[in-house]
Amino acid sequence: MTDTRTCILIGAPVDSGQRRAGCVMGPDALRVAGLSAAATSLGHRVEDRGNLGPAPTRPARGRPVLNGLAETVAWTESIAPAAAAAAADGFPIFLGGDHSISLGSLAGIARHAETMGRPLFVLWLDAHSDFHTPETTESGNLHGTPVAYAAGLPGFDAFPPFPAPVPGTRIAMFGLRSIDPAEHKALHDHGVRVFDMRALDETGIVRPLREFLAEVEAANGMLHVSLDVDFLDPGIAPAVGTTVPGGATFREAHLVMELLHESGLVTSLDLVELNPFLDERGRTAKLMVDLTASLLGRKIFDRPTRSHN
Repeated sequence: MTDTRTCILIGAPVDSGQRRAGCVMGPDALRVAGLSAAATSLGHRVEDRGNLGPAPTRPARGRPVLNGLAETVAWTESIAPAAAAAAADGFPIFLGGDHSISLGSLAGIARHAETMGRPLFVLWLDAHSDFHTPETTESGNLHGTPVAYAAGLPGFDAFPPFPAPVPGTRIAMFGLRSIDPAEHKALHDHGVRVFDMRALDETGIVRPLREFLAEVEAANGMLHVSLDVDFLDPGIAPAVGTTVPGGATFREAHLVMELLHESGLVTSLDLVELNPFLDERGRTAKLMVDLTASLLGRKIFDRPTRSHN
């Protein structure tokens, strides 16, 4: 990543992709936790474009099990053009909201990458693969579908056609701990690189991440990083409605972010699934801000000491 960026903050207070209330407060919680100050302290410029609203909602046809389909389509139609515009102006940071915001952020970033004539790569940091389609999801929660949408899988007829679908070979997922059988088969069939927590426990996180980053660099690719709170162990990040034990530790998560900074390859970022209603005195929001700061260039010896009082 270059020394100085224009970080463009785009809030997307979306909670239609799942059924637990609270993610609508995520964007403002990240702001209160000091995201802008963290970026500016590292020499970056910050432009906060505020919180988006959904496009006009229209009836959308889909399986009865699907939760908030029309609303999620409307959010996707709103976020995608805002994402493309922000990507042309600087380094977009999308503040969620549940992970269904990535239906829009990925679509907009893919449109921008296509305009630039560069391949888009995706790094998915999550306990879940989010590789369901509206036809395969059993829960009906559309926050579990963004990567399948980006990869061009069928079943998204209610959504705008995805611009320039991303081949599975340009997608890497780290930290997975909960994958449904239908997703497992689809991930294999499409060649998505999957590094679940067992693989990371056995081999470590550095080598596979550096190998993926080397491929992005060799292709002159753009790299979109999507960071879900549940990538982290719930012991350090409780503010998420989809907790899965055994997630990334504080040290592992910061290591990932520092490696991403050193690569200079990241061109856009999602911060998603923060539910402040479930937080403990803002500790998860502060951790997400600290991780973003590591991505933006903060080194381990620059990290402030926090009081436990």
